[in-house]
Amino acid sequence: MKATRLLLALTVLGAGACEFNTTDPNNPSPIGQNPSKTEVQAAVLGIIQAARTDASNWNLTTGILGREAYRFDGSEPRYISELLQSPWDPGGFGAGHWLAEYQAIRAANQLLDVIGGASALSAEERQATRGVAETMKAHQFMMILMGHSEDSIPYDVDRPYSDPPAPFLTNNAVWDSVAARLDSAAADLTAGGAAFPFSLPAGFSGFDTPAGFLQFNRALKGAVDVYRGSLYCGNPCYTSALTEIGASFIDNSVGADMFLGVYFNYSTNPGDISNPLHQNPQTGENIVHPSVGDSVGVKAPADTDLRFLAKTVPLTTTRTGGNPTRSTDLGWIRYGSTDTPIPIIRNEELILLRAEAENALANPTAAANDANYVRMNSGGLDSIANLSAQTQAQILGAILVERKYSLLYEGHRWFDMRRTGRINQVIKDFPADVIHDTYPIPIDEINARK
Repeated sequence: MKATRLLLALTVLGAGACEFNTTDPNNPSPIGQNPSKTEVQAAVLGIIQAARTDASNWNLTTGILGREAYRFDGSEPRYISELLQSPWDPGGFGAGHWLAEYQAIRAANQLLDVIGGASALSAEERQATRGVAETMKAHQFMMILMGHSEDSIPYDVDRPYSDPPAPFLTNNAVWDSVAARLDSAAADLTAGGAAFPFSLPAGFSGFDTPAGFLQFNRALKGAVDVYRGSLYCGNPCYTSALTEIGASFIDNSVGADMFLGVYFNYSTNPGDISNPLHQNPQTGENIVHPSVGDSVGVKAPADTDLRFLAKTVPLTTTRTGGNPTRSTDLGWIRYGSTDTPIPIIRNEELILLRAEAENALANPTAAANDANYVRMNSGGLDSIANLSAQTQAQILGAILVERKYSLLYEGHRWFDMRRTGRINQVIKDFPADVIHDTYPIPIDEINARK
């Protein structure tokens, strides 16, 4: 059996179990050549568990980079000194959002390497399983690419440990490969019958059949196509995005559920972990960057954006940290309990992704309608009058504002500003602060190739 050949020579999956009922979900054994249904169940849940490992840290650290959040942590000053003030340390915080994602990719590869020989599963069940593993693998490559824009990353990592390290491919080539992988997974899901031979965690409720999971797959493909469109591909990718988003679970009907989507779920059940982003909003170390409140929209005469009110709360005492001193009067209630799930992708995001694609394709009325739909239904604000008459750049700016508040503390703002060429518009607290536009390749990866 092949094993994913990471340059860091990893041998153990990341920490933290879900509601997955495996014997040891923190350290699952490599799956055998002819896995049983029980082993396939454990492997699928292990992939999702591994993919969840970095979700909360991504939202926090990229939230800091995008000036959505602060973390005033007396025992770890690098949340300010490295993320806001100084160049990356590729052996420190700069090594982030790499290891956990490649661990999840390895977990997917271990299942994909043997699923063809799973005689306990029907041909349809094997295809459905392959579709899930390939979709989650593509998602983890998406996360690596969102964090790293230097030039290239390892992609062909499913190789024996005895082989040389996986070659680096350009980011654009990997984005294209991710898109193709999602399409291949969609074909497997389409041919995967009516039901999975395993159960999925609660965060996938409603998307826990091959047909439902296919909608999730198409949602991810739509996001990938919008990202590729903004980065290098242009109109062909935006056109594809509209098709894929249309095949997803998008819904902008009257009263549509904006939070409909797929999530990483958490709990305090035995063997599980609680959401690390849940903290006491008055005393927690994770707090809101003041610019989030400074630029919030209001509906005449004085009603504040409902998204802002639902995700932040005034602090009873101003919080300060760092040198020079930074301060804020806002705390987080976005993740209001220990079991609040973290979104992977949801309906509100899909509507705004479609708006971005429509705007790029010179369909300003459709773009303005989607942006104003979210603004009114999620924010409780008046629509932007004559938005469709504005320039493409102005409409994109309006869409990015809606994304800021709709997807607040969900891990999008920093990447949105970078991929749309607006990273220099990210606010600096002090002139000497830095605006990081990418994570570096971890130093261990570089040293392994010397």
